[in-house]
Amino acid sequence: MKCLACKNDTIVDSKTTYFAHLPNCYLIIENVPCKKCSQCGEEVFSMSVMERIDQIIANVEKLAGKVCVLEYQSVA
Repeated sequence: MKCLACKNDTIVDSKTTYFAHLPNCYLIIENVPCKKCSQCGEEVFSMSVMERIDQIIANVEKLAGKVCVLEYQSVA
């Protein structure tokens, strides 16, 4: 797999922190699995991870106050 940003061939499995600014709160999801370019740091999520993040966002929008910080493994 090549990096979409810099075309480097060195993409590694990694984890990242996902940030979202929702209408009623800020959402932070820690330790989200991703593929990361070792050269430029570009991060790519798999379709299954993005689908789960979408589900998490839908649930958090109903419940959250101002800031919500979640651990990916505990809500995935």
